Amino acid sequence: MAYFDNGNKIFADARAKHYAVGAYNINNLEWTRAILRAANETKTPVLVQVSMGAAKYMGGFKFVRDMVADQMDAMNITVPVILNLDHGDYDAAMKCIELGYSSVMYDGHKLPVKENYARTKEVVRAAHQRGISVEAEIGKVGENQDTNSGELASVEDARAFAGLGVDKLACGIGNIHGIYPAGWRGLDFNRLAAIADAVDIPLVLHGGSGIPKEQVQKAISMGIAKVNINTEFQLAFQDATRAYIEAARDLDKGHKGYDPRKLLLPGTEAITNKMKEMIEWLGTPAVA
Repeated sequence: MAYFDNGNKIFADARAKHYAVGAYNINNLEWTRAILRAANETKTPVLVQVSMGAAKYMGGFKFVRDMVADQMDAMNITVPVILNLDHGDYDAAMKCIELGYSSVMYDGHKLPVKENYARTKEVVRAAHQRGISVEAEIGKVGENQDTNSGELASVEDARAFAGLGVDKLACGIGNIHGIYPAGWRGLDFNRLAAIADAVDIPLVLHGGSGIPKEQVQKAISMGIAKVNINTEFQLAFQDATRAYIEAARDLDKGHKGYDPRKLLLPGTEAITNKMKEMIEWLGTPAVA
C-alpha cells in the first residue's frame, strides 16, 4: 500500500552531502505516471507536488492524493515519494494536512509580516503533530518572464522562519517561475551564501526550469537541497505533442492515431526523459 515519506531525512542528507532532489508538479494522470516512472527507473526519491490551481483542475486535493497513491500501487513504485502542496494558502495547507499529504508549502508572502508569521506557526504546529513537513517562502520568487516581479530573500527572514520550525526554506534569489527572459541577470549567489550561513535547514530553489546547469549545480553546492521543476516539463510535453500532430499521426485512422492514449504518449514519454536528465543535473543518488 502506498506510503508518503515526509522527506525530512532525505532533504537534510541532500543539504549535508551537496545534492538535490527534484520537486515536480503534476497536472494530470499522464504527468503523474511520467514522473513516478522516471523516479522508479532511476531508483531515486521524488517529491510529487500539486499547485492549488492544478488540484482544482483535477478535482480537488483528495482526488490528487488518492490518484498518486493509487498510481504508486499500480506501478509498483518502490522509491520514497513525498506528496507536497505547492504554494498553498492557509486554508489549502490545513486541508492537505488533514488529508494526509506528507509535506505542505505554506506561502503567506502576500500577508502582513506579523500575520504571515502567526499563520506559518499555526501550519507548522498542525503539520508537525502529524509528522508532516513544512516549507515556507522568504523573499518573493519572480513571475513568468518578469525580472522585476521578485524580491530577494533577507537573512533576517531566514532566521525568523527557521525559528518558527519550518523544515525547508524557499529563497527568492533572482529566480523566476516560468520562462526566463533574455537578459536575465542570473542567481544572486551572494545572497544565497548569506542565507546558507545563517540557517542550517534545507534550502529550496523555485523556478528551476531554465536556469543554466552550472548555476543550478553551484546553488546545490551552497545549500539548495530541493529544486522545483514544472515549466521544463510543460515545454517538453508541448514539443513532443506538436511533433506528433505536425507529422499528422493523429490523422492516421487506420492505426487510431486519434486515440488520446496515443496522442498523449509522446508528451508523457518526453516528461520522463526530461526528468531523467534533471536527476543527473541534481546529482540525486539512487536509494539502496
